[in-house]
Amino acid sequence: MTRLRILATVACFALAAPALAQNYDVLITGGHVIDGTGNPWYKADVAIAGGKIVDIGNLSGKTAKRVIDASGHVVAPGFIDLHTHSEMPLVEDGNAESKIRQGVTIDVLGESSSAAPRDNLPTRNYGGMSDDWRTFTEYWAKLREKGVSMNVISHAAFEQIRLSVMGYSDKPATPEQLDRMKALMARSMQEGAWGMVLRFESGGPKWPTEVIELAKVVRQNGGNVTSHIGSEGFNQDKELDFTFDLARKAEVPVHIFHYKIRGKRNWHLMPHYIERIEKARAEGLDISVNQYPYTAMNHGWNVFFPVSARAKGPEEFARILADPAMRDKLKNDPDFKDWMHEHGDADGIVYARSSVPDHQKYLNLRLAEIAKLRGDKDPVDTCITLMAEAKGNIGGIFFTMSDENVNMVMKQPWIAISSDAGALNLNTPGFPHPRTFGTNVRVLGKYVRQDKVLTLEDAVRKMSGYPAQILGLADRGQVHTGFMADIVVFDPATVIDTATYQKPKSYPLGVPYVLVNGVVVVDKGQHTGARPGRVLYGRGTTPALKFDY
Repeated sequence: MTRLRILATVACFALAAPALAQNYDVLITGGHVIDGTGNPWYKADVAIAGGKIVDIGNLSGKTAKRVIDASGHVVAPGFIDLHTHSEMPLVEDGNAESKIRQGVTIDVLGESSSAAPRDNLPTRNYGGMSDDWRTFTEYWAKLREKGVSMNVISHAAFEQIRLSVMGYSDKPATPEQLDRMKALMARSMQEGAWGMVLRFESGGPKWPTEVIELAKVVRQNGGNVTSHIGSEGFNQDKELDFTFDLARKAEVPVHIFHYKIRGKRNWHLMPHYIERIEKARAEGLDISVNQYPYTAMNHGWNVFFPVSARAKGPEEFARILADPAMRDKLKNDPDFKDWMHEHGDADGIVYARSSVPDHQKYLNLRLAEIAKLRGDKDPVDTCITLMAEAKGNIGGIFFTMSDENVNMVMKQPWIAISSDAGALNLNTPGFPHPRTFGTNVRVLGKYVRQDKVLTLEDAVRKMSGYPAQILGLADRGQVHTGFMADIVVFDPATVIDTATYQKPKSYPLGVPYVLVNGVVVVDKGQHTGARPGRVLYGRGTTPALKFDY
């Protein structure tokens, strides 16, 4: 090559360098990068193109279509919420504002009642929307049609698969029925589910062999099992016994939801339950756990009623509640009294949601307060009467845990942070748990900055890199070159939750920017309306069933 041609080639490369820099879609400058691994922060710029992180370092002089000044702020991976109830909320409102505004860029769906499979199940209505699909493929299509601001992962619920095959039968599955259940589990994973989610009542599941057989299908498809154990109180040892046995026999990773101990008489046992996880992991079992940073929980009042009253479904439960003789039997059931204690007793049980017009005056009141308003001598009578009037459908918040235990659990290295809440907006009716609008920012503001329970780096790890590891996500959960650009920019000096039990629908402070797949969804603290979210498919997915984004 002649000297002239060499100089011409060098000149071409010199001219090309600025042109390449112009290809950046977004350039985040001057921030402290906390990469999601637990490593200390470092100062760097982050460049994004084509939805991915393409460069990290000193990028001064580079240009992009959009430059975000992150000086004085943390640049972190988008948060991954391992335990949510966003199936219908995302269909109703894909903006997912209560989550996105905190920096949550992935919601994991499926606890108790998953979006699919819905074979042989009736359509249900949610505020004008209905779940008129049968399979995960049809549900994914609905999300894609509506558009969502966040990425979505789902597990398939064991209880729903069993309901599809067995109805409300309390008999063990026949070999043929078990084969049909296993086929539904396999189909769900071929359609994109990440694994199986299990919810069982106090003491362990009624059909342990069926659970283990479906878990083996999950293992064959490269997934994991997530477990909502039962009482988290008087019977927690039995529940953990089964959970560990499941991990052994199915040889599958098991992730446990919202680790806690509820009921004041049980609070002193938390060190014992932490030790049980440590021993299981030392044995070689792949056990991981999540937690929400609150001392109150949230679900239906029906859950603290005896299983026998609920086993045949909501219609039969409503009939039992309407029967005076059955109501007297319920009141004197020792299990009912124990479960009321685990839920906080009359002073800790709050009326949060109902469709009964005459009950709206009780919203956000505790059971003891309602009993006093009604002139009832025994709050248990009040509870059963209200449930009968509401046909068994009352939503509640339950103050039943201790601050000391929340802090103790949060410090464990195998704990991730999750919300156990759906992605909502300010127009959502009723009184949701404040964790819906505040979980992640509460950890950053209260438990890192104010109470110093965690370091900032470890808090970010528990909400990004560690959840990605639990799920087996290969290209998310870290600020790393080549990873998808799910990113949150927050101010460590001001980030905080504003949602309270009295005013639970309130967006956080201190999160000015959130990007999903490289697209700015929160800009200067405001939702842009962008919906760049995707379905993230599990390892067992049939390639032909994936949407091409």
